[in-house]
Formats: sequence, C-alpha cells, structure tokens
Amino acid sequence: MEKTDGDVELLARFDSEVLARVPHLAGGKAANATPLVEVTGAVLECAKAEYGLDLSPEGVRVFAKMDSKLAGGSVKVRPAVAILREAIASGKLTKGQTVFEATSGNFGLALGEIGKLGLDVVALVSRRLQQGVTERLRAEGVRLLNLDIDICPAPGMVGDEDVAMAKAVAQGVRQQLEGLGFDPKRFDAVRGEAEALLARQDAIGLAKVLARAYDGFCTEQYDNELNVEVHRTVTGPEVDAQLGEKGHTLGEVDFVCAFGTGGTATGISRYVASRHGRKGTRVVFPLSGQDVAGIRTKQKAVGLKFYEPGAYAGEHEADFEEASRVFGFFNRKGYDVGESGALALYATMQLLNYGVGKKFVVMVADGSSKYISEVQAVARKGKRDQVRLNEAASSIGEYGGVLWVHNSFTPRDEGVETIASSLGVKRESVKVADARDVQAVLNGSEPSDEFEELLPKDGKPLLLVCMAGGTSLMMAKALERKGVAAESLVGGITGLPASRGRQPLELVQRARS
Repeated sequence: MEKTDGDVELLARFDSEVLARVPHLAGGKAANATPLVEVTGAVLECAKAEYGLDLSPEGVRVFAKMDSKLAGGSVKVRPAVAILREAIASGKLTKGQTVFEATSGNFGLALGEIGKLGLDVVALVSRRLQQGVTERLRAEGVRLLNLDIDICPAPGMVGDEDVAMAKAVAQGVRQQLEGLGFDPKRFDAVRGEAEALLARQDAIGLAKVLARAYDGFCTEQYDNELNVEVHRTVTGPEVDAQLGEKGHTLGEVDFVCAFGTGGTATGISRYVASRHGRKGTRVVFPLSGQDVAGIRTKQKAVGLKFYEPGAYAGEHEADFEEASRVFGFFNRKGYDVGESGALALYATMQLLNYGVGKKFVVMVADGSSKYISEVQAVARKGKRDQVRLNEAASSIGEYGGVLWVHNSFTPRDEGVETIASSLGVKRESVKVADARDVQAVLNGSEPSDEFEELLPKDGKPLLLVCMAGGTSLMMAKALERKGVAAESLVGGITGLPASRGRQPLELVQRARS
C-alpha cells in the first residue's frame, strides 16, 4: 500500500473517483488513453475548401490527439489530477480547504472535478472568458473571482499609475471575496501585498496570496513541475505507443500544440529529446495583439517558467481570426475541436503549405461545447471581433460609431482627441459609455436607456475602444449576443502610435462610481 502523509480516505476516493477516469501510468503503461485520430483527409479538404490551398497528399499524415474527450473536457485535466493527487498524498491538501488558482477556464474546469470530494475551488479569471466557459465553471461548482486587470491590462504603467489601477482592482477583489462568503478582514491583512501583485498584473501571485490568507491551497500550475512531468511521463509515451500502432513514432512525427502555461509543449519536448534524441515539438501562438483566453502570444510566453524555446523544433505565429474557419469546418465534420486545437490545425496547414514537414500529431486540447455561444454570436458573414488601427481608419465610414468602453476608466479630453485623430474622425464622433453600463453588459445585465441610445440604429457595427483591447473585445462579444454588431480596436488607446511615450493616466482617469 502506498505510503502517505495525507488523508488516506480522501486519497482512496480521489483515486477511485477521479484518477481512474483520466490517463495515468498503470503497470508502466498509460491507462485510459485519449483517442489518436487520423485527420489527414479532413486537413487537406479544409485547406482547399476554406483557404484555396491545394496541398499535395504525398507522404502527408496528420493525427489529432483528442484530449477533448477527457473527463473534464480538456488536456488540463492531466496536470490538475497529478498536482492534486500529490497534494493530497503529501498532506498539503485536505478536506474542507479551498483551492485557489488563476485560470483561463480549462484548468478551473479540471479542478471542478474534485468538488464532490468536499474540496472547494475558487478560480481567478478574466471577464473576457467566453460565456460558455463561465457557464461551465459555475455548473461544475467552481466559484469565480473576476479580475479587472486581466480584462484590460495597461502595459508599461509605472509609479502612481500602477498604484491607482491596483487599488481599484483590489477593492473589487475584496467585495467579491465577501460576496463569496470569505472574511474580508483576512484580505485586508494581505491587501498591500495583493495591490503590489495587481500593479504588476500578476494574477498567478495573487492566487498564492489568497491561498495563504484563507488557509487554502494553490495548485500553482505555472510553476508546478508536475505540469510538465505528467506530459513527459504519460502523454508523450501514450502518443508514441499509439503512433507505433500506426507505423510511426515521435522520432519522425512532429507534435503541434498551442501555448498556454507551457506544460504540454515542454513536457512533450523533454520526452521526445530523451526518447528519440531530437527536437520534435512545434509551438503555436496567436498573432501579437490577438487576445485569446487560454492561449498566449509569443510575447506573453516570454518569462514563464515552462517556456523553453531552445527545446522546440519551431515556434509559429498564426492568425487566430483565420483559424476560426478551421474551427467551424472540423466541428461541422463531427470532430470535437476547441479554439486552441483549431489554431494548431491551421498552423499545421501552413506548415504543410510551406514544406515544413509532412507528418504531425496535433493536440486538440479541448472541445467545442463551451465556445458554441460565441460561434452562434458571430454568425454574421465576415464578422470579426477585433480590428487593427490601419484597417479601422481606412474603413471608418463603415462603422455606426466609435464608443469608449471600460468599467473602471474614462478618457480625458486628451484621450478622446487621441482616439479621434488616430481614426481620422471628428472629436465629437467619439462617444463614451458610462462605466456602470459597461459593467452591466459584461455581467449579462441590462444597461441604462442612455447606453441604448449610444448604439447604432442603422445596423452598422460599432467600433469599441478601451485601455488595451481586452475590455472592448469582451464587450464586442457581449453585444453580439444581444444582436449588436461590434468590433474591438486591437491594443486600445495605449496601443495607438500617438500614445507612445505618454503615461496612461495622461489619457484616462478613474470613472466616477
């Protein structure tokens, strides 16, 4: 019997009710492997139908690793189960404790699997999460703590600007914690530390502080080596064995995945290097400025513990907006493919098009169900959630208006002028939504009549602007669900060329409560 310093009964229940349902090592082999499905024909058909690419089929084989079929719905179940089991076995996690974690959704859903064991989960999330994700989290019993700083971070803020932003967000955190039933006085005891973390936009560090303040446990997925080890010791051998049944190995087939925490990419890289003596992982990022929940751009991967670019066979940036066509194609074909899988499949098509390999395994990290409301919301032909400055300015007449949206900040006169001059419109053409109305829309509530008056009546899309593009992106999606066409300006006011060298608080100010 396994030696443990933890709760033997809880560990036994965890093994029988959670571990037994997910891939794990048993007798030196991977048990409960997820399917490895050949999708070569679908990839070639999609490339032709959606992008006009006539790819040669000679020597091409593409397989999809369907972790969307995991109990819990995503690849994140693998590290979540490994981390939680180790914590229970070591006594770091016991019944009655609360688990805190910063997540883009999938890891929180994975943690939701333990609710029935008497363990509470609080996920620190962004309000830019897809509506389906937040609904699934709540359905799994996960309690949500929304961080404004994740909605619309303002890069480069220093000094007093940092303090002003952090204090506003910290007050929101305190109120939410009290609403979730936590003693706000415990937060007050660590508030200074929390504000310092928020000033650095460090949600990961904040989760650790909250776990300490409330005698809880933080899984620390961004720093916990088990996040990598589970893929090195389980996922890698699992894929290799499945490829062997098809006449291949990871010694010749490249593994393609999007980048979140780096656990999958780096874990598979380490396995392939040790087993086959080669670099075999190709890591995919959205384009710079594309704000996608759970998938990091290359710039945002830099500095993460598990980002090891020297270990990868290649790093590839792909247009997330273009990849949405892959999402639609594969799900119409009956495959269960989420956004990161669609991005990885789209990148694979580009690799084939440019002759960078012919054999690939693509990680389908999650399924489509939690994104369906977003897909239905963007049914308008040619719809895009985001638009870059040059595109917006060149087609400004096609918009029904320019609207500032943020739930904490409003533009100063200088900010309004900067937006107007950058887009080539008159100053009075830039309207400003009340911060309370923005919050209402984000929460799914009804805004005021004054807000409704700001919406175009001619069916043209709104151009939304905020601090750095996050809040406006979420608002665009929220408005689409209400039948209002809207597009978010990538980078927001802080990303405009005219804003360079200026502090954000020269352009914006705290909204009146």
